[in-house]
Amino acid sequence: MFEQIKHNMETIAGVAIFPILSLLIFFFFFLGLGLWVYSYKKETIDEISQIPLED
Repeated sequence: MFEQIKHNMETIAGVAIFPILSLLIFFFFFLGLGLWVYSYKKETIDEISQIPLED
């Protein structure tokens, strides 16, 4: 089954760009997410971490 899919994908012009775009989107998403988490203030993280313990 994979051979049929592979054959069909090879016949599409310019299909090689899709794995590269997928990798770039994946990389930049997690890079942005990491920067967003790293830039959080410690006080905000402490406040949010106490929410489940409050009644």
